[in-house]
Amino acid sequence: MIKTILQTTLVYMALLFVSNAYGQDVQIELGPDEIGLNETFTIKVTLSNDKIKSYDQFPDIPSFQKQGISQSSSMNLINGQMSSSNSIIQYYKPTRKGDFTLPSFDILINGNAYSSPGKTITVGDASSASSSRAPDPFADFFGRSSPSEEPEYVELEDDAFFSLAVDKEEVYVGEGFNLSLAFYMSEANQAPFQFYEPGRQLDEILKKVKPTNVWEENYNITNIEPEQVTINGKRWTRYKVFEATFFPFSEGEIEIPRISWEMIKYRVAKNPTFFGANRQEDFKTFYSSAKNIKVKPLPPHPLKNEVSVGEYQIRENIKNIEVETGQGFDYNFGVSGIGNINAIQAPRMLSTANLNTYDPNVRQQINRGYGRVSGIKEFNYYITITEAGDIDLADHFEWIYFDPSREVYDTLRPQAKIKVVGESKVNQALSNQRLGGLYDRIDVEDNRFLNEQYKYYFTTAINVLLLASVILLAVLIIRKK
Repeated sequence: MIKTILQTTLVYMALLFVSNAYGQDVQIELGPDEIGLNETFTIKVTLSNDKIKSYDQFPDIPSFQKQGISQSSSMNLINGQMSSSNSIIQYYKPTRKGDFTLPSFDILINGNAYSSPGKTITVGDASSASSSRAPDPFADFFGRSSPSEEPEYVELEDDAFFSLAVDKEEVYVGEGFNLSLAFYMSEANQAPFQFYEPGRQLDEILKKVKPTNVWEENYNITNIEPEQVTINGKRWTRYKVFEATFFPFSEGEIEIPRISWEMIKYRVAKNPTFFGANRQEDFKTFYSSAKNIKVKPLPPHPLKNEVSVGEYQIRENIKNIEVETGQGFDYNFGVSGIGNINAIQAPRMLSTANLNTYDPNVRQQINRGYGRVSGIKEFNYYITITEAGDIDLADHFEWIYFDPSREVYDTLRPQAKIKVVGESKVNQALSNQRLGGLYDRIDVEDNRFLNEQYKYYFTTAINVLLLASVILLAVLIIRKK
């Protein structure tokens, strides 16, 4: 009984010793004013009654090197009320002796800024004294010895890599290739990782990765989500950080350099304690391999600089309809498939005999996913036909493209056939047309001949002025001589 009471009392004393008062918010604790050359200086940030979800970089100290970050947490039970605290500790190692100033600084914790006034740190000779680290109050309780020892952190072997992947190493001009950046961890990986400033790293990486003279379709990854994939029979968790499809405008070589990606890799305590920091923050940089993509010119063709490149099909809103002469109807010429949907141009008009139409309305939809860009682009025409008969729209529209998978040029033509009935509307169509220019003034202008007498007087006046100018010029030349 006495032993049980003693142990319970010890637990309460330990909790009171390592925690702050209930209800505290954020507290920044700076290390001692004087340390030895072989000792470490610390900045500790403690958050009460909440988890530390995000934090900013700790400040730099002149002539000190950052040695990693550890995290710890504790719970308090005081007068029946429970509170908790979470801490992060940044370690600094001095590189030389002297007096150094840690200036005042702000640090963001969970999106809020907190200030510290800083201090002056004196670094003296190496100390032979043992570390002043606070003992683990449960070391004896759980059967561990040497409570004053510094924890020993070890680095676990990791089974992870960073990859820059492209789905094609050779494409035609205008043909898309997919590029993705991802971090992979195998299911057997035991090393703890965390992403380190992915947004900032990605901004720097994209300056090196994005090719010039291409059209980009970005997949706009905003959240890094885990995906389960299998590579060579082995299961991996993939964290994709960027993906886009690029469509090159010109032939040549696209060179993508070797890319680095930094992750937080925690070192774990060899002998973990109940209250101590059981892992220490460290960093590891992974490198992808470089990639080269060859861009080939399209085969010879009169329209090779104008055609779209991809795998496409035609989609129409009508197949067979019957209309009366002069009656208008809507016709959709849609191009769907895989490729650069933005670059698709309207179909060519082959003949407009007896068929009246205007510039089409355009609608497009683009889908980005599964490593490719697909979609549809529709050209909506309003058509009227003035003569009765059977009209095959294939004689009036065509759309030429290059298919890179078959390496051939192909043509999409309408399947729609129009049956036109009724009287001819050709003359009516002509009368409804606006001739413009001279013809617009016929009804308002005077049809009488102009008076030729005014033309005679005007010509005589001009001739008199010219003669007077010649005489004046001659007089000036004589006087000058």
